[in-house]
Amino acid sequence: MLTLQFVPYEEIEGLTSNERIKKLLGMVKDERIVVLEGRLRKEEEAELIRKTMEEINDRFKGIELSVVYPERRKGTLGRMLKNNITDMLLGQRQGLTVLGPASLIKEIKKDPDKIQLFTQERKKKRKR
Repeated sequence: MLTLQFVPYEEIEGLTSNERIKKLLGMVKDERIVVLEGRLRKEEEAELIRKTMEEINDRFKGIELSVVYPERRKGTLGRMLKNNITDMLLGQRQGLTVLGPASLIKEIKKDPDKIQLFTQERKKKRKR
């Protein structure tokens, strides 16, 4: 069974970077595809990838990660001011982060209008 878990930004907002990474990595290791409201800081993404690499083994093959961020179009002075105010108020809440186990996710494609997540077929375990 494929499990998607939505994580609102408020759930990780008060956590330290290490706590955020541990929480998200734990969900992925439980074979869930996580849809996080917002995004991690660049340093947190790098640390998540580093910790993932340390934990790769026969059972855990790693993660797939993609961040969808609202596209900024150049426009009027009013639009630029609005975008700057939005960034100040929302900060890391803007965007969407999708991550999951590499054993389940084949590929994540994104474009301005949609995100596509392709999963791999699970191999059935043989009964002995």
